[in-house]
Amino acid sequence: MKLKIGSVTLDNNLILAPMAGVTDLPFRLLCKEQGAGLICTEMISAKAIHFKNKNTESLMEIDERERPVSLQLFGSDPDLMADIAAQIEHRNFDILDINMGCPVPKVVNNGEGSALMKNPRLIHEIIHKVSGAIKKPVTVKIRKGFTEDCVNAVEIARIAQDAGAAAVAVHGRTREQYYSGKADWDIIRQVKEAVSIPVIGNGDVDSPEKAKQMQQETGCDGIMIGRAVRGNPWLFSRILHYQETGELLPKPDIREVKEMMLRHARLQLEYKGEYTGMREMRKHVAWYTAGMPHSAAVRRLVNEVESYEQLEELVDRL
Repeated sequence: MKLKIGSVTLDNNLILAPMAGVTDLPFRLLCKEQGAGLICTEMISAKAIHFKNKNTESLMEIDERERPVSLQLFGSDPDLMADIAAQIEHRNFDILDINMGCPVPKVVNNGEGSALMKNPRLIHEIIHKVSGAIKKPVTVKIRKGFTEDCVNAVEIARIAQDAGAAAVAVHGRTREQYYSGKADWDIIRQVKEAVSIPVIGNGDVDSPEKAKQMQQETGCDGIMIGRAVRGNPWLFSRILHYQETGELLPKPDIREVKEMMLRHARLQLEYKGEYTGMREMRKHVAWYTAGMPHSAAVRRLVNEVESYEQLEELVDRL
């Protein structure tokens, strides 16, 4: 099921959610290989780009094989956001996404991320200036609201559309909820009914059946998948297969999981070197092995792994 966002046409409507510390280049490549229609970078601070923060450069690195890619920017100063968008537009991303959903205190306390949900006028100004500064499509990721007392996703989506956004992604939880409780899919349906731009649903899709259910219940155009894909990039290919054939593929067996873990580790080595790559691999191994026999021991031992060879030995024990 193709999806058009501004001038960009995706092969299908499955989208990898931006996740800090997770959706780096190696992981994005694996999700792309499994069929994700759009890949999103980790969120990148407009201020950090402005101040030429050295870690930010690697966050903006994109491999041609993963495109189309959405680069996610966060910030709260409309002029700075527009300036940075114009500065980086030449890079090889396809869509610029503005983060208005991050619930983390250090982001929210700066008036960024989901804190913007409390300031509709500022949201309009940011989107209007950013979309006016570049030719690439601008999208926005929002939440249901900041708190249950302030559920305003419909109002914010209308503002985003009016200000020039090409699509809006809605996470069906408030900032107050973080990632707890159940995502409210009804708010996604309400947003879909209120705007004419594509609406991307986000929250609690962890299986092919749930992806189908979200689409049926909300009418959303795209499905964004976040935490359920950690250690499970196959989720994209399983949903795609289910969408196309109605057949439910089995989950990967232990051999496939071991192969994927080592492939992921080799990509980490290639892009980040052994020291950083192997340390960052530790959390991924915990996700890949969750629920497996002996996985508790593996998760404990992986914290001592410093080389690819050590990881290979550990994976062999599974």
